[in-house]
Amino acid sequence: MELGAGQVRVAVAAVGVNFRDVLVALGMYPGGGQIGVEGAGVVVEVGPGVAGLAVGDAVMGLLGVVGSEAVVDARLVTAVPVGWSLVRAAGVPVVFLTAWYGLSVLAGVRAGQKVLVHAAAGGVGMAAVQLARHWGVEVFVTASRGKWDVLRAMGFDDEHIGDSRSVEFERKFLAVTEGGVDVVLNSLAGEFVDASLRLLVGGGCFIEMGKTDVRDPRVVAANHPGVVYRAFDLMQAGADRIAVMLAQLLGLFAAGVLEPLPVKAFDVRCAAAAYRFVSQARHVGKVVLTVAGGGWRVHGADHGGTGMAGAAVAEHVVARYGVAHVVLVSRSGADAPGVDELVGRLEGAGRGCRCWLVMWPIGMRWRRCWPGWIRAIRLRGCFMPRGCSMMG
Repeated sequence: MELGAGQVRVAVAAVGVNFRDVLVALGMYPGGGQIGVEGAGVVVEVGPGVAGLAVGDAVMGLLGVVGSEAVVDARLVTAVPVGWSLVRAAGVPVVFLTAWYGLSVLAGVRAGQKVLVHAAAGGVGMAAVQLARHWGVEVFVTASRGKWDVLRAMGFDDEHIGDSRSVEFERKFLAVTEGGVDVVLNSLAGEFVDASLRLLVGGGCFIEMGKTDVRDPRVVAANHPGVVYRAFDLMQAGADRIAVMLAQLLGLFAAGVLEPLPVKAFDVRCAAAAYRFVSQARHVGKVVLTVAGGGWRVHGADHGGTGMAGAAVAEHVVARYGVAHVVLVSRSGADAPGVDELVGRLEGAGRGCRCWLVMWPIGMRWRRCWPGWIRAIRLRGCFMPRGCSMMG
């Protein structure tokens, strides 16, 4: 498939799982849809008119697929922050974009307001808490009682925590706030929606992320005068606004204001188990599917894999792309000067990166020096220190 103007082709390493995917899989998503919204990978081709992205860049964003390759509007992806793995990055875009769009764009939250975030131990909830605190908002949260320790670890006292399995949170938060909250970020349904609507002060805003109990705004306005009800889908924001939000989020991540969420990873071949895990609300943070063959595996080849140029390339790809396995090839192998220090730096920087050393004497055929056991790590790239090239 030839790329159109403004598109990039991404080799996908990991994709985030969202409740939307569960609904699509069950045939319950309004209007149908395709499984897979967000992910992370490496740019392998850039279409006409794309600026700011190049082949080899690690990116995250709204890829729209569960598979090994995605063709996507370049406005819907952004660079992966330095030091992040692609698995970690895959769980970031949807939750932080959704929270930003709902709270900032639709609700217009301001410092000093009170916001109720339902299911705050989940992905969007955790992202919303971080953003709301950054904006100077007082945050109230709900989760099942089994996750209250997670909320306490996030810095909430019991006055600000409610049970997402009981409407008792309405009475509790009305008393604590002495009148109610300004904004509700909702993902619950049924009587929990009604209780949350009653919690809003006059002029309050109810932001509906869920898809299973979307109300008619006119009925809400009639039953709760002064309350603004807004149900939304992230893609309604449009590519240009999404690009702006991604840039703003990237700046906050770079500044250390925001942190990526905890991730539980499943192999894509276990997708059914991952969707079931999410449907049962057993997760904290994000669930991510890893795509076979999507993660980069790198080896330095030809002469000098442990020399200055080879070492610089290896350290860059480990730190920048979260490479899991590195094979350093040189004439000296384990006897190369400074190789122990190099391996220590690589394995220390790679969050689980493992290094191997292979000696390749001049004149010896490649297959004779290449240990058979290394084939099991499925190398995906080759860097030549004298003139780097990548194959994968």
